[in-house]
Amino acid sequence: METRKPPAHTPMTQFASHEGELVVGGIPLTRLAARVGRTPFYAYDRSLLTARVQQLRAALPPAVKLHYAMKANPMPALVGHMATLVDGIDVASAGELMVALDAGADPQEISFAGPGKTETELRQAVAAGILINVESFREVPLLAAAAKELGMPARVAVRVNPDFELKSSGMKMGGGPKQFGVDAEQVPELLAAIGKAGLVFEGFHLFAGSQNLKPESIVEAQQKSFALACKLAEHAPSPVKFLNLGGGFGIPYFPGEQILDLAPIGANLADIVDQAHTALPQAEIVIELGRYLVGEAGLYVSRVIDKKVSRGQTYLVTDGGLHHHLSASGNFGQVIRKNYPAAVGNRMEAADTENVSVVGPLCTPLDLLADKMTLPAAEPGDLVVIYQSGAYGASASPQGFLGHPAVMEVLV
Repeated sequence: METRKPPAHTPMTQFASHEGELVVGGIPLTRLAARVGRTPFYAYDRSLLTARVQQLRAALPPAVKLHYAMKANPMPALVGHMATLVDGIDVASAGELMVALDAGADPQEISFAGPGKTETELRQAVAAGILINVESFREVPLLAAAAKELGMPARVAVRVNPDFELKSSGMKMGGGPKQFGVDAEQVPELLAAIGKAGLVFEGFHLFAGSQNLKPESIVEAQQKSFALACKLAEHAPSPVKFLNLGGGFGIPYFPGEQILDLAPIGANLADIVDQAHTALPQAEIVIELGRYLVGEAGLYVSRVIDKKVSRGQTYLVTDGGLHHHLSASGNFGQVIRKNYPAAVGNRMEAADTENVSVVGPLCTPLDLLADKMTLPAAEPGDLVVIYQSGAYGASASPQGFLGHPAVMEVLV
Protein backbone atom coordinates (compact mmCIF):
# COMPACT_ATOMS: atom_id res chain seq x y z
CA MET A 1 0.00 0.00 0.00
CA GLU A 2 1.42 3.36 -1.07
CA THR A 3 2.02 5.87 1.70
CA ARG A 4 0.83 9.35 0.83
CA LYS A 5 3.13 12.22 1.76
CA PRO A 6 1.60 14.94 3.90
CA PRO A 7 1.01 18.24 2.08
CA ALA A 8 3.91 20.68 2.03
CA HIS A 9 4.04 24.45 2.36
CA THR A 10 4.03 26.46 -0.83
CA PRO A 11 7.71 27.31 -1.49
CA MET A 12 8.66 30.68 -0.01
CA THR A 13 10.62 32.14 -2.91
CA GLN A 14 9.97 35.85 -2.39
CA PHE A 15 13.13 36.29 -0.31
CA ALA A 16 16.39 35.35 -1.99
CA SER A 17 19.30 33.78 -0.15
CA HIS A 18 23.00 34.38 -0.58
CA GLU A 19 25.79 32.28 0.87
CA GLY A 20 23.34 30.49 3.13
CA GLU A 21 21.54 33.58 4.43
CA LEU A 22 18.17 35.06 3.65
CA VAL A 23 18.39 38.54 2.12
CA VAL A 24 15.85 41.21 3.07
CA GLY A 25 15.85 44.47 1.17
CA GLY A 26 19.26 43.60 -0.21
CA ILE A 27 20.74 43.01 3.26
CA PRO A 28 21.89 39.60 4.58
CA LEU A 29 19.87 38.57 7.61
CA THR A 30 22.70 38.50 10.16
CA ARG A 31 23.82 41.99 9.14
CA LEU A 32 20.24 43.22 9.29
CA ALA A 33 19.91 41.79 12.81
CA ALA A 34 23.09 43.64 13.78
CA ARG A 35 21.70 46.83 12.27
CA VAL A 36 18.42 46.49 14.15
CA GLY A 37 20.42 45.96 17.33
CA ARG A 38 18.38 43.22 18.95
CA THR A 39 15.96 40.42 18.31
CA PRO A 40 13.10 39.69 17.89
CA PHE A 41 12.07 41.96 15.04
CA TYR A 42 9.79 42.16 12.03
CA ALA A 43 11.39 43.07 8.71
CA TYR A 44 9.34 44.27 5.74
CA ASP A 45 10.82 44.44 2.25
CA ARG A 46 9.92 47.59 0.27
CA SER A 47 10.66 45.96 -3.08
CA LEU A 48 8.23 43.12 -2.35
CA LEU A 49 5.50 45.59 -1.36
CA THR A 50 6.02 47.49 -4.59
CA ALA A 51 6.08 44.31 -6.67
CA ARG A 52 2.81 43.06 -5.18
CA VAL A 53 1.00 46.27 -6.09
CA GLN A 54 2.44 46.12 -9.60
CA GLN A 55 1.28 42.51 -9.91
CA LEU A 56 -2.23 43.49 -8.93
CA ARG A 57 -2.28 46.46 -11.28
CA ALA A 58 -1.36 44.12 -14.13
CA ALA A 59 -4.09 41.61 -13.23
CA LEU A 60 -6.97 43.99 -12.49
CA PRO A 61 -8.75 46.40 -14.85
CA PRO A 62 -7.17 49.89 -14.86
CA ALA A 63 -10.50 51.41 -13.83
CA VAL A 64 -10.53 49.52 -10.51
CA LYS A 65 -9.06 51.52 -7.64
CA LEU A 66 -6.82 49.79 -5.14
CA HIS A 67 -7.06 50.67 -1.44
CA TYR A 68 -4.80 49.51 1.37
CA ALA A 69 -6.61 48.37 4.54
CA MET A 70 -4.01 49.51 7.03
CA LYS A 71 -5.33 47.39 9.89
CA ALA A 72 -3.25 44.62 8.31
CA ASN A 73 -0.08 46.52 9.17
CA PRO A 74 -0.20 50.09 10.52
CA MET A 75 3.57 50.60 10.90
CA PRO A 76 3.92 54.30 9.96
CA ALA A 77 6.89 53.85 7.61
CA LEU A 78 5.14 51.01 5.80
CA VAL A 79 1.91 53.01 5.50
CA GLY A 80 3.92 55.90 4.09
CA HIS A 81 5.39 53.61 1.45
CA MET A 82 2.02 52.07 0.60
CA ALA A 83 0.44 55.52 0.28
CA THR A 84 2.72 56.19 -2.69
CA LEU A 85 1.64 52.96 -4.42
CA VAL A 86 -2.13 52.61 -3.91
CA ASP A 87 -5.10 54.85 -4.69
CA GLY A 88 -6.44 55.13 -1.15
CA ILE A 89 -6.19 54.02 2.46
CA ASP A 90 -8.90 52.39 4.57
CA VAL A 91 -8.69 53.02 8.33
CA ALA A 92 -10.50 51.47 11.28
CA SER A 93 -9.92 54.03 14.05
CA ALA A 94 -9.01 57.65 14.62
CA GLY A 95 -5.52 56.48 15.52
CA GLU A 96 -5.12 54.84 12.13
CA LEU A 97 -6.58 57.95 10.51
CA MET A 98 -3.81 60.07 12.01
CA VAL A 99 -1.17 57.66 10.69
CA ALA A 100 -2.71 57.77 7.20
CA LEU A 101 -2.85 61.57 7.19
CA ASP A 102 0.72 61.82 8.47
CA ALA A 103 1.76 59.44 5.68
CA GLY A 104 0.44 61.90 3.12
CA ALA A 105 -2.65 60.00 2.02
CA ASP A 106 -5.23 62.14 0.21
CA PRO A 107 -8.23 62.67 2.55
CA GLN A 108 -10.52 62.33 -0.47
CA GLU A 109 -9.25 58.76 -0.81
CA ILE A 110 -9.35 57.73 2.87
CA SER A 111 -12.36 55.77 4.14
CA PHE A 112 -13.18 54.91 7.74
CA ALA A 113 -14.97 51.70 8.76
CA GLY A 114 -15.70 50.31 12.21
CA PRO A 115 -18.79 49.19 14.13
CA GLY A 116 -18.11 51.24 17.26
CA LYS A 117 -17.02 54.70 16.16
CA THR A 118 -17.16 57.17 19.03
CA GLU A 119 -18.70 60.61 18.71
CA THR A 120 -15.21 62.09 18.89
CA GLU A 121 -13.95 59.82 16.11
CA LEU A 122 -16.89 60.75 13.88
CA ARG A 123 -16.17 64.44 14.46
CA GLN A 124 -12.48 63.91 13.65
CA ALA A 125 -13.42 62.11 10.44
CA VAL A 126 -15.71 64.92 9.32
CA ALA A 127 -13.01 67.48 10.14
CA ALA A 128 -10.48 65.52 8.09
CA GLY A 129 -12.80 65.44 5.07
CA ILE A 130 -12.62 61.66 4.66
CA LEU A 131 -15.33 59.21 3.63
CA ILE A 132 -17.13 57.64 6.60
CA ASN A 133 -18.69 54.20 6.24
CA VAL A 134 -21.93 54.44 8.21
CA GLU A 135 -22.55 51.23 10.16
CA SER A 136 -25.60 52.10 12.25
CA PHE A 137 -28.53 54.51 12.43
CA ARG A 138 -26.86 56.02 15.52
CA GLU A 139 -24.10 57.55 13.43
CA VAL A 140 -26.41 59.65 11.22
CA PRO A 141 -27.44 62.40 13.69
CA LEU A 142 -23.93 62.51 15.16
CA LEU A 143 -22.46 63.10 11.73
CA ALA A 144 -25.09 65.71 10.93
CA ALA A 145 -24.29 67.56 14.15
CA ALA A 146 -20.55 67.44 13.46
CA ALA A 147 -21.04 68.72 9.92
CA LYS A 148 -23.15 71.64 11.18
CA GLU A 149 -20.67 72.51 13.93
CA LEU A 150 -17.64 72.36 11.64
CA GLY A 151 -19.33 74.01 8.68
CA MET A 152 -18.26 71.32 6.26
CA PRO A 153 -19.91 68.33 4.58
CA ALA A 154 -20.03 64.86 6.09
CA ARG A 155 -19.10 62.46 3.31
CA VAL A 156 -20.65 59.03 3.85
CA ALA A 157 -21.02 55.60 2.34
CA VAL A 158 -23.17 52.84 3.78
CA ARG A 159 -21.45 49.69 4.92
CA VAL A 160 -23.84 46.92 4.02
CA ASN A 161 -24.09 43.60 5.84
CA PRO A 162 -25.14 41.46 2.87
CA ASP A 163 -27.44 38.47 3.05
CA PHE A 164 -24.60 36.25 1.78
CA GLU A 165 -21.05 35.47 2.87
CA LEU A 166 -17.73 34.90 1.16
CA LYS A 167 -17.61 31.13 0.87
CA SER A 168 -14.46 29.36 2.08
CA SER A 169 -13.13 32.50 3.73
CA GLY A 170 -10.89 32.31 6.77
CA MET A 171 -12.89 35.00 8.55
CA LYS A 172 -16.50 35.77 7.62
CA MET A 173 -17.40 39.46 7.79
CA GLY A 174 -20.87 39.39 6.24
CA GLY A 175 -24.01 37.29 6.00
CA GLY A 176 -26.25 36.41 8.94
CA PRO A 177 -26.24 38.53 12.09
CA LYS A 178 -23.07 40.63 12.29
CA GLN A 179 -21.84 43.67 14.20
CA PHE A 180 -20.45 45.05 10.95
CA GLY A 181 -22.50 47.36 8.77
CA VAL A 182 -26.25 47.62 8.36
CA ASP A 183 -28.35 44.64 7.31
CA ALA A 184 -29.16 44.91 3.62
CA GLU A 185 -32.90 44.91 4.26
CA GLN A 186 -32.55 47.96 6.54
CA VAL A 187 -30.42 49.98 4.14
CA PRO A 188 -33.30 51.70 2.27
CA GLU A 189 -34.52 53.15 5.57
CA LEU A 190 -30.98 54.24 6.44
CA LEU A 191 -30.56 55.89 3.03
CA ALA A 192 -33.71 57.89 3.62
CA ALA A 193 -32.35 59.03 7.00
CA ILE A 194 -29.04 60.03 5.38
CA GLY A 195 -30.85 62.12 2.80
CA LYS A 196 -33.07 63.78 5.40
CA ALA A 197 -30.06 64.61 7.60
CA GLY A 198 -28.26 66.34 4.75
CA LEU A 199 -25.24 64.06 4.70
CA VAL A 200 -23.32 63.75 1.43
CA PHE A 201 -24.01 60.23 0.24
CA GLU A 202 -21.30 58.75 -1.99
CA GLY A 203 -21.83 55.00 -2.13
CA PHE A 204 -21.60 51.57 -0.57
CA HIS A 205 -19.04 49.37 1.14
CA LEU A 206 -19.54 45.60 1.09
CA PHE A 207 -17.07 43.23 2.75
CA ALA A 208 -18.16 39.61 2.91
CA GLY A 209 -15.02 37.91 4.24
CA SER A 210 -11.24 37.62 4.21
CA GLN A 211 -8.32 35.23 3.64
CA ASN A 212 -9.83 33.35 0.71
CA LEU A 213 -7.73 31.29 -1.69
CA LYS A 214 -10.57 30.21 -4.01
CA PRO A 215 -11.03 32.65 -6.90
CA GLU A 216 -14.46 31.27 -7.70
CA SER A 217 -15.68 32.24 -4.23
CA ILE A 218 -14.29 35.75 -4.54
CA VAL A 219 -15.84 36.12 -8.00
CA GLU A 220 -19.22 35.00 -6.72
CA ALA A 221 -19.09 37.41 -3.78
CA GLN A 222 -18.13 40.32 -6.03
CA GLN A 223 -20.95 39.54 -8.44
CA LYS A 224 -23.48 39.34 -5.63
CA SER A 225 -22.11 42.51 -4.03
CA PHE A 226 -22.41 44.45 -7.28
CA ALA A 227 -25.95 43.21 -7.87
CA LEU A 228 -26.94 44.17 -4.31
CA ALA A 229 -25.38 47.62 -4.69
CA CYS A 230 -27.34 48.21 -7.90
CA LYS A 231 -30.56 47.23 -6.14
CA LEU A 232 -29.88 49.46 -3.13
CA ALA A 233 -28.86 52.37 -5.36
CA GLU A 234 -32.51 52.71 -6.34
CA HIS A 235 -33.15 54.03 -2.82
CA ALA A 236 -30.10 56.31 -2.61
CA PRO A 237 -30.54 60.09 -2.17
CA SER A 238 -27.91 60.73 -4.88
CA PRO A 239 -25.98 58.72 -7.50
CA VAL A 240 -23.41 56.18 -6.34
CA LYS A 241 -19.88 57.51 -6.81
CA PHE A 242 -18.01 54.96 -4.71
CA LEU A 243 -18.47 51.20 -4.58
CA ASN A 244 -16.08 49.26 -2.36
CA LEU A 245 -16.43 45.57 -3.16
CA GLY A 246 -14.12 44.59 -0.31
CA GLY A 247 -11.22 42.22 -0.72
CA GLY A 248 -10.86 38.76 0.76
CA PHE A 249 -7.77 37.84 -1.26
CA GLY A 250 -5.79 35.26 0.73
CA ILE A 251 -2.15 34.21 0.92
CA PRO A 252 -0.91 30.65 1.55
CA TYR A 253 0.03 30.08 5.17
CA PHE A 254 -0.38 26.37 5.77
CA PRO A 255 0.60 23.06 4.16
CA GLY A 256 -1.44 22.28 1.07
CA GLU A 257 -2.52 25.87 0.41
CA GLN A 258 -1.86 27.29 -3.05
CA ILE A 259 -1.26 30.82 -4.33
CA LEU A 260 -4.45 32.66 -5.32
CA ASP A 261 -5.09 32.78 -9.08
CA LEU A 262 -5.82 36.41 -9.96
CA ALA A 263 -6.81 35.84 -13.60
CA PRO A 264 -10.50 34.93 -13.07
CA ILE A 265 -10.86 37.70 -10.50
CA GLY A 266 -9.48 40.27 -12.93
CA ALA A 267 -11.76 39.03 -15.71
CA ASN A 268 -14.78 39.21 -13.44
CA LEU A 269 -13.94 42.75 -12.32
CA ALA A 270 -13.62 43.78 -15.96
CA ASP A 271 -17.20 42.54 -16.50
CA ILE A 272 -18.37 44.45 -13.44
CA VAL A 273 -16.70 47.64 -14.68
CA ASP A 274 -18.50 47.21 -18.01
CA GLN A 275 -21.84 46.69 -16.27
CA ALA A 276 -21.26 49.70 -14.05
CA HIS A 277 -20.99 52.00 -17.06
CA THR A 278 -24.73 51.48 -17.49
CA ALA A 279 -26.01 50.53 -14.04
CA LEU A 280 -23.90 52.91 -11.91
CA PRO A 281 -22.36 55.33 -14.43
CA GLN A 282 -20.77 57.65 -11.86
CA ALA A 283 -19.35 54.94 -9.62
CA GLU A 284 -15.68 54.16 -9.11
CA ILE A 285 -15.10 50.49 -8.27
CA VAL A 286 -12.73 49.95 -5.33
CA ILE A 287 -11.00 46.81 -4.07
CA GLU A 288 -9.83 46.97 -0.44
CA LEU A 289 -6.89 44.72 0.41
CA GLY A 290 -4.67 44.44 3.45
CA ARG A 291 -3.13 41.03 4.05
CA TYR A 292 -2.72 40.35 0.33
CA LEU A 293 -0.69 43.51 -0.19
CA VAL A 294 1.70 43.19 2.75
CA GLY A 295 1.55 39.68 4.23
CA GLU A 296 4.16 37.99 2.06
CA ALA A 297 6.61 40.91 2.30
CA GLY A 298 7.29 40.41 6.00
CA LEU A 299 9.44 38.14 8.14
CA TYR A 300 9.44 37.63 11.90
CA VAL A 301 12.96 37.00 13.16
CA SER A 302 13.88 35.60 16.58
CA ARG A 303 17.13 34.24 17.97
CA VAL A 304 17.65 30.77 19.41
CA ILE A 305 18.68 31.16 23.06
CA ASP A 306 18.55 27.49 24.08
CA LYS A 307 18.30 24.04 22.55
CA LYS A 308 16.94 21.26 24.71
CA VAL A 309 15.60 17.75 24.39
CA SER A 310 12.63 16.59 26.42
CA ARG A 311 11.73 12.90 26.19
CA GLY A 312 12.86 12.65 22.62
CA GLN A 313 11.50 15.98 21.36
CA THR A 314 13.97 18.73 20.46
CA TYR A 315 13.01 22.30 21.33
CA LEU A 316 14.53 25.49 20.00
CA VAL A 317 13.77 28.12 22.64
CA THR A 318 13.84 31.59 21.09
CA ASP A 319 13.50 35.13 22.37
CA GLY A 320 10.30 35.59 20.34
CA GLY A 321 6.86 34.13 20.72
CA LEU A 322 3.10 34.56 20.79
CA HIS A 323 3.39 37.94 22.52
CA HIS A 324 4.84 39.28 19.26
CA HIS A 325 3.27 36.94 16.70
CA LEU A 326 -0.04 35.68 18.00
CA SER A 327 -1.24 34.41 14.63
CA ALA A 328 1.81 32.21 14.03
CA SER A 329 1.27 30.65 17.46
CA GLY A 330 -2.19 29.54 16.32
CA ASN A 331 -4.02 31.65 18.89
CA PHE A 332 -5.50 34.20 16.48
CA GLY A 333 -8.46 32.21 15.22
CA GLN A 334 -7.09 28.82 14.19
CA VAL A 335 -9.44 25.99 15.12
CA ILE A 336 -6.77 23.35 14.56
CA ARG A 337 -3.24 24.70 14.96
CA LYS A 338 -1.05 24.54 11.84
CA ASN A 339 2.46 25.78 11.22
CA TYR A 340 3.35 28.90 9.29
CA PRO A 341 6.28 28.34 6.92
CA ALA A 342 9.55 28.76 8.81
CA ALA A 343 13.30 28.54 8.26
CA VAL A 344 16.62 29.01 9.98
CA GLY A 345 17.51 32.21 8.19
CA ASN A 346 21.27 31.97 8.52
CA ARG A 347 21.43 28.25 7.58
CA MET A 348 19.46 28.21 4.33
CA GLU A 349 21.89 25.82 2.62
CA ALA A 350 22.56 23.51 5.56
CA ALA A 351 22.37 19.81 4.68
CA ASP A 352 21.70 18.51 8.19
CA THR A 353 18.09 18.73 9.35
CA GLU A 354 16.17 17.76 12.45
CA ASN A 355 12.61 17.64 13.67
CA VAL A 356 12.13 20.44 16.18
CA SER A 357 9.52 22.55 17.91
CA VAL A 358 10.23 26.27 18.03
CA VAL A 359 8.95 27.86 21.22
CA GLY A 360 9.24 31.21 22.93
CA PRO A 361 10.24 32.36 26.41
CA LEU A 362 6.75 32.66 27.88
CA CYS A 363 5.46 30.52 30.74
CA THR A 364 2.62 28.95 28.75
CA PRO A 365 2.45 25.92 26.45
CA LEU A 366 0.60 28.14 23.96
CA ASP A 367 3.89 29.89 23.17
CA LEU A 368 4.60 27.77 20.11
CA LEU A 369 5.89 29.15 16.81
CA ALA A 370 6.50 25.84 15.01
CA ASP A 371 5.41 22.39 16.10
CA LYS A 372 7.49 19.36 15.07
CA MET A 373 8.84 20.90 11.86
CA THR A 374 11.82 19.67 9.88
CA LEU A 375 14.35 22.53 9.86
CA PRO A 376 18.11 22.85 9.37
CA ALA A 377 19.95 21.80 12.50
CA ALA A 378 20.24 24.96 14.58
CA GLU A 379 22.20 26.09 17.61
CA PRO A 380 21.90 28.95 20.10
CA GLY A 381 22.59 32.22 18.30
CA ASP A 382 20.94 31.16 15.05
CA LEU A 383 18.02 33.14 13.61
CA VAL A 384 14.63 31.48 13.15
CA VAL A 385 12.36 33.22 10.67
CA ILE A 386 8.61 32.93 10.22
CA TYR A 387 7.44 33.75 6.71
CA GLN A 388 4.12 35.37 5.71
CA SER A 389 4.47 37.76 8.64
CA GLY A 390 3.78 41.12 7.05
CA ALA A 391 0.14 41.25 8.18
CA TYR A 392 -1.54 40.96 11.58
CA GLY A 393 1.73 40.62 13.43
CA ALA A 394 3.03 43.18 15.91
CA SER A 395 -0.16 45.22 16.18
CA ALA A 396 -2.36 42.12 16.51
CA SER A 397 -0.36 40.53 19.34
CA PRO A 398 -0.44 40.90 23.16
CA GLN A 399 2.96 42.55 23.50
CA GLY A 400 2.44 43.40 27.16
CA PHE A 401 1.98 39.76 28.14
CA LEU A 402 4.44 38.71 30.87
CA GLY A 403 6.45 41.91 30.62
CA HIS A 404 8.88 41.01 27.84
CA PRO A 405 10.28 43.79 25.62
CA ALA A 406 8.24 45.03 22.68
CA VAL A 407 9.16 43.81 19.23
CA MET A 408 11.10 45.97 16.77
CA GLU A 409 9.86 46.67 13.24
CA VAL A 410 11.95 47.76 10.27
CA LEU A 411 11.19 48.58 6.64
CA VAL A 412 14.15 47.82 4.38
